[in-house]
Amino acid sequence: MNPFQEKPKKCEDFIMDWQKIYPNAYDKNTVDPYTKCRIILMNGIEVEAAFFGHNFHRNCSNNDLRRELAEIRRDEQQQQKHINWLSPGDESQLETTIGYEHLAVDLTAWLAAHEPDPYVKSCMDFALLEDFDHLYRYANLLKMDKNIPAHILVQEYIEITPGRPTIAHHRHPYDTVRRDRNFKKADIRTKLGALILTAGEQQTMNFYMNIGNTYENDLGRNLYQEIAMVEEQHVTQYGALLDTSSSWLENLLLREYMECYLYYSFYTDETDRNIKRIWEQHLQQEIIHLHKVAALLEKYEKKSWEEIVPGEFPELLHFENTKEYVREILASQIQLTADKENFVSVDQLPKEHDFFAYQKLVNKPIKKVPSHEVILNFEEHFGEDYRHEDHPSPVEELQDRTQDNTKLGRTPNAQLAAAMTE
Repeated sequence: MNPFQEKPKKCEDFIMDWQKIYPNAYDKNTVDPYTKCRIILMNGIEVEAAFFGHNFHRNCSNNDLRRELAEIRRDEQQQQKHINWLSPGDESQLETTIGYEHLAVDLTAWLAAHEPDPYVKSCMDFALLEDFDHLYRYANLLKMDKNIPAHILVQEYIEITPGRPTIAHHRHPYDTVRRDRNFKKADIRTKLGALILTAGEQQTMNFYMNIGNTYENDLGRNLYQEIAMVEEQHVTQYGALLDTSSSWLENLLLREYMECYLYYSFYTDETDRNIKRIWEQHLQQEIIHLHKVAALLEKYEKKSWEEIVPGEFPELLHFENTKEYVREILASQIQLTADKENFVSVDQLPKEHDFFAYQKLVNKPIKKVPSHEVILNFEEHFGEDYRHEDHPSPVEELQDRTQDNTKLGRTPNAQLAAAMTE
């Protein structure tokens, strides 16, 4: 599909009254997990659209242009409410959180598997193993506090088993910054992937930092607090990949193109008829926005949209089983950490590296690190952790269900030490 070949309607054709903007929520017991993933992602995409629009507004002195931005932003705000209220009132924050982490894993894995830029792919793979572990930690909390097995919620689309231990995710801020990409030369898949994951991880960060303190007990509140800090690192990482030389209008065009791409992808795949109609409506709205921004780019910067994005969409984003891809990355990258813009094995870091200094500051004592404490408590009560695997972990050190590993990814030669002990 080429959205520039579509004839746009008018913004006012889609203004929703209070009855239209309030959708029929999905049934949490029967909804397809990938429908939930699509809803969570598009909520985050629309939140990013609002944030970006407000920042553009605050950095623009031309009120004629600001009025155009305000009209687009009002549409985006209605879309965000239309999507976010699809989540039912009887779904707990922790059940929703399982959906957030399921999305993070399968979205990141799909994008990484289709990413043509090796450096960008390495960034995606790196964060993938961290979100995968977050799913495991939250799943154990859900089973312990609510006796709800998370694999029922995700319908076994994804395995629930340890990734790179969350305790190892905490790094010095200097090591969260990545190299920006030149969007003038980058493949459109790279541009879309960086934008999508920046928005997706930002939404996860926002969700955790705003609802984490409302959890019913201290252990859960602490877990949300810890993982929210990791999500901030992910937002920093993906945001660093964006092209800093692009103008505000070029960036806005990219975002509108991304929204068209995602809504068309999800309209194509959606199995829920009610929600499929929402994706179709929002696609039509985004086509309006895309054409409007292309005209603004031509008017104010004398640039054509062809200089920024292609017409035809690349391969559509498709949620699917990524279990084998995740296992492959888990087996090969469990000991990786960050060294400024690069990823290296923790075995290769000098003793005086900032990573070790930061770890000593935040992870003390080890047994009180929330992500570790959740598993310790579960093992104490039930004898072994909660997980749902097709096969034992591809990392031997993660196969013991009675002992949470706190060394992988943070201690030099952790795998070698385990082998020598045996």
